[in-house]
Formats: sequence, structure tokens, C-alpha cells
Amino acid sequence: MRKMAQPQQEGEFRPVALGAQDLPASGVNQDTQNKQAQESKPHDSETRSSQQYVMRKFFVARPGAFDQAIDDLTNQLLSKEKEVVNSAWLLTEIDHWNNEKERVVLITDNNLFICKYDFIMLCCQQIQKVPLNYVDRICRGPFIFPPKSLDKRDGEGLRIHWDKLREASFVSRWNPLSSDLPYTTFIDHPLSTYSEKFSAISQISVFNDQLVKAVQESHKNNPVPGRANGALILNQPLLIETYVGIMSFIGNRNKLGYSLARGSVGF
Repeated sequence: MRKMAQPQQEGEFRPVALGAQDLPASGVNQDTQNKQAQESKPHDSETRSSQQYVMRKFFVARPGAFDQAIDDLTNQLLSKEKEVVNSAWLLTEIDHWNNEKERVVLITDNNLFICKYDFIMLCCQQIQKVPLNYVDRICRGPFIFPPKSLDKRDGEGLRIHWDKLREASFVSRWNPLSSDLPYTTFIDHPLSTYSEKFSAISQISVFNDQLVKAVQESHKNNPVPGRANGALILNQPLLIETYVGIMSFIGNRNKLGYSLARGSVGF
């Protein structure tokens, strides 16, 4: 007698067909993330190695070098000028022939000090003093050149004018060694994007804010007789009057204006 099929009782396990089946979405996502992480590791490692190589080339990035420079310069200003440093910056100065020069810039209550510091020998070579109450214009903007110039420079700069009553002479403008121009120009230091420490002290955007406050305070506390008080804060292109720029191209490309490790020879 044929048995009738018994109805499947509730709670019994039913076999499933084995074979190609979809993996859980979470497992697929996890595998994808692991693969992407493994692929990104070599790139991250190469980036860190490149950054470390650049940092090692600049003497200012050596442990304690910048702090030593600030200590030396602070002591000099305190003993000779009776000035206390309020903030210290590492910037690049652009001269009127478009040459880059590494500079330590100090802001005090009354003056702006632009210092040429040798980070190889750890000694100060030159200090330029600019009274803050004489600063009459602070301009920030892109660089421009004469229409027929072959020279060029990307990015923005910050130009500080401190004597609007005195224009630069023809001889000064065409003398590459002239240092009596009534203005100076700064850009970010090359290390400004390589570490948090240098990012805080090597960007003109941050420096500009501190400088404007110091200049306004100095004009308020020490007005210059016979001069209109206050400085103009402008956003406008910065003109560099060079036409060929061969020397600046060679010097800037090889970073001759920086204390840099150059194989077995230091410049």
C-alpha cells in the first residue's frame, strides 16, 4: 500500500541548492576596501618618502635649526634694538629681478625685521629694519610682467610698501644687487605644504593677517607727523619688471637662494 507523503512539519530544515550564490554585500564591500587599501599603501609610501627627501634637503628643516635661528635673532634684537619678537615667520622673498631668497621675518610692536640667515653655519648675515608706522600699502595678488617679457611666475605674492614719497630710481630698478627699493615681496616658502609646523609659519595668507594687525596698531600708537595715517590694504596684481629672466630661471630652478644640501657642496 502506497504511503502518502507526510506534510513538512513546521520548524524542519529544508536543504538548499549549493553552487553559485551571491556573497553578502558586506563581504564584497570589505574585500573591495581591503584591495583599495593595499593598492594605496605603495602610493602613500612613495609620497612619504618624497616628502622626507625634500625635508632633508633644506637645512632649515633639520631638527632645531629654525628654533636656533629664532633664539639668535631674538637675542640680537633684544640687546641691540630693545625689541621683543611677537611672531616669527619663514618666507621666501622675491627681489625686483624675480630671484627667490629664503628669509626669516620677525614682527615686533614697532618694526618688521627681514633677516638673511645662514641655516648651514647657523648665523645671521643681514637684517633689514622696516618701521611698521611707515608701511603705507600692503598688496596681495598674482604676479604680472611687462607685455613682451619672457619671464613668468605662478601663484600669489604679498608686497609691502613703506615709503610712498620715494619712488625707486632707474638705476635701482635695473641693478640686480640694489637693496634700497622702498618695498619688498614675499611668497610661501617651499616647505609650507610639507609639515604642519612649516604650514603655520610659511604661508603668506597667515602672515598677511598678522602683519595687517601689527601695522594698524603701530599707526594708531605711533603716527608719523605729516603723513596720512593708516595703510591701504589692496588686492591687485604685483608687477615685476623683468623681460628675459635667464638668471632668475637658473637660480630659482636650482634654489640657489636657499640653504640647501647640494650633494657634497653646500651653497
